[in-house]
Amino acid sequence: MSTRTRTPRRATSRRPALRRRAAGKRAARKNKALLAGAVLGPAIVAGSLLTAPQAAAHGAPMVPGSRTYLCWKDGLTQTGQIIPNNPACAAAVAQSGTSSLYNWFAVLRSDGEGRTEGFIPDGELCSGGAVVYDFSGYDLARNDWPVTHLTAGADIEFRYNKWAAHPGTFRTYITKDSWSPTRPLAWSDLEAQPFYSATDPPSVGSPGNENAYYHWNARLPSGKSGRHIIYTVWERSDSRETFYSCSDVVFDGGNGEVTGVGPGNGDPTDPPTDPPTDPPDTPGMVCTAAFRSVNSWGGGYQGEVTVTNTGTLPINGWMAHITLPSGQTIGSLWNGTYTQSGSDLTVTNAGWNGALGVGQSTTFGFTVNTSGAAAGLDPHCMTT
Repeated sequence: MSTRTRTPRRATSRRPALRRRAAGKRAARKNKALLAGAVLGPAIVAGSLLTAPQAAAHGAPMVPGSRTYLCWKDGLTQTGQIIPNNPACAAAVAQSGTSSLYNWFAVLRSDGEGRTEGFIPDGELCSGGAVVYDFSGYDLARNDWPVTHLTAGADIEFRYNKWAAHPGTFRTYITKDSWSPTRPLAWSDLEAQPFYSATDPPSVGSPGNENAYYHWNARLPSGKSGRHIIYTVWERSDSRETFYSCSDVVFDGGNGEVTGVGPGNGDPTDPPTDPPTDPPDTPGMVCTAAFRSVNSWGGGYQGEVTVTNTGTLPINGWMAHITLPSGQTIGSLWNGTYTQSGSDLTVTNAGWNGALGVGQSTTFGFTVNTSGAAAGLDPHCMTT
């Protein structure tokens, strides 16, 4: 798989996994199938003619849905709480906690640089070897993950959520016929070449919600049958940040139906029989971040970021990620703690401003050392 290998660098140490039990009572409603985002088809739909400007990066595949995205859909309730129904999703949450689903769009490595084999360890492909959040539960080798039903050799429209947006390239791989869902995914389980790549594809919607996504049309590999994983790598061209994801699919003549989501869904691998319905469109724990320039001088500038709880549940902590222009460094920062690696700046709440009720906001400020003028930064926020 030399085409995917780059010069290895030592990965940062992983924070200890936070293990919790999934809480709450499972809902009683019945629902056997979910159409994840859209019905797939051979033609370019009207939405694919719309192009949004390149803006700001967090996201995950929606069609075919990634494990984190479909598990979020599976467990989302009217209140915004996440109570898993699917047994694989419940096992993942028991291992990684519900933060892994409130931040379903954050399976990333800030230092990824598009690297794959030799950088992300075998058995950790679905979690991307993530170090900011614990996504290790989504590496579990199981055959009951939510699954998207597809037809080998068909043309489909891929959709990839843009919770935040950035230019870059999406590479999609497929597992070999020898792969088995009963063992953790390794690089040797993937075909050596991506079956499709898309660079700076068109997008629709405004970042920061489920209805904003990139989309492109591609032909699925022919000759495939049964269970497989479509593995997607999103490599940003304006940063080292790289996103990794596993989408469980079954080639059985389907047209994009999703099973294994919601209570009472039966065997996730069964072909869909009932009309799909969506769970409530409730964001749960969500935060946003907005930047403003306060002052500037010859050697730098002062900025301020406002963090707002825009969800439907209180949050107990937040983390803001900012990509600084090349060469800029933080001089000082207050009302939060930060780490900087190259252009990537990560700010977490201080002890006194992490808890935010619905609609509440807080701010943190900082100074930047630079020879240029104040920059228009585009921070994005995650709950912790």
